[in-house]
Amino acid sequence: MLTTENIETLDHQKPSSFQTWIWRGYQIKYAVAGTGTPLVLIHGFGASIGHWKKNMSVWAAAGYQVYAIDLLGFGGSAKPELDYSLELWEELLGDFHQEWVKQPAVWIGNSIGALLALMLVTNSPEIAIGAVLLNAAGGLNHRPEELNLPLRMVMGAFAKLVSSETTGKFVFDLVRRKQNIRNSLRQVYRNHRAIDDALVDMLYQPSCDAGAQKVFASILTAPAGPCTADLLAKVEKPLLVLWGDADPWTPINGAKIYEEAGRTKDIQVIAIPNTGHCPHDDRPEIVNALVTHWLSTTLGKELQAQ
Repeated sequence: MLTTENIETLDHQKPSSFQTWIWRGYQIKYAVAGTGTPLVLIHGFGASIGHWKKNMSVWAAAGYQVYAIDLLGFGGSAKPELDYSLELWEELLGDFHQEWVKQPAVWIGNSIGALLALMLVTNSPEIAIGAVLLNAAGGLNHRPEELNLPLRMVMGAFAKLVSSETTGKFVFDLVRRKQNIRNSLRQVYRNHRAIDDALVDMLYQPSCDAGAQKVFASILTAPAGPCTADLLAKVEKPLLVLWGDADPWTPINGAKIYEEAGRTKDIQVIAIPNTGHCPHDDRPEIVNALVTHWLSTTLGKELQAQ
C-alpha cells in the first residue's frame, strides 16, 4: 500500500450555487460547478453537499464538471418516511445521471457514498468511467455476523429505541445535539482544526427537518446491502481507493480487500497518514491533489476512449 506526505495545498474557490430537482415527487438538492468530464460526488451518512466544500471548486478548476447531490433523506433533500436502502439511492443516482449528467462520469464517494460509487460502476458500467472511494463502508449497516454477541445486542437495542414511537424522538434529540456531533467529529477527524461551527451546523441543521428522525431510524434498521467482495469480483472500471489510516469507524484493514483485488484489476490503494474517516475534509489538500493526479494519469486512456 502506498502512503503520501506533504502534498502541496491547492486553493479552493467559492462553492457553486444550489439547485433543486424533483425525483419521484421528492425535492432533491444538488450543485454543479465547472465544465469538462463529469465527476459526481456522493456524501456519507448524515452529511450533504457541504461536506465537499473544500473539493468541488478545486476539481472544477482542474477542468472537470463537478456535481454533488444530497441523497434522499439527507441535507437539503426531502425526508419522506420510506424504507431506505442503498438500492433506493442507487436508483436515485442513476436517474440523476440520466437527467443531468448524460455521459459517463467518475463517481466519487465517502463512506456509504463510496459503497454507492462502487455499486454504480459495477452494476451500471455504461454510465461510469471509474470511481474514487474514500474510506469505503462495507455496508449501510453492520451485518450481524460482523459483530460479537454483546455488541450485536447493544446495536439491536439502540435501533429499537430510535425506531420506537415512545422513545425514538428522545434518543434522536440526544444524538443530534451539537455537542454530541462535535464529540463524534473529534473521534473521526485527526485534523481538529477542520472541526468548526460550519461543519457542525452542516450536520445539525438537516436533523431539524420534519421527518429526519424517521429517516435516521429507517436507515439504522435497513439491510446492509451488497458485499464488497461480490462487487469487486465483477467490477471492470478503474478504482482509486483512498483511506485515512486513523479511522476508527472503517479501519484501514478494510482496504485489504481492495489491495487483493488490485492484483488482477486496475485498483490503486493509497493510505493517507494521520487522517480519519473523511479524508476529503480532514486533509483536503492531499485528497484534492491525489484525485486530480489520478484523473489526469491513470484515467487518461479511459477518458480518451469515451
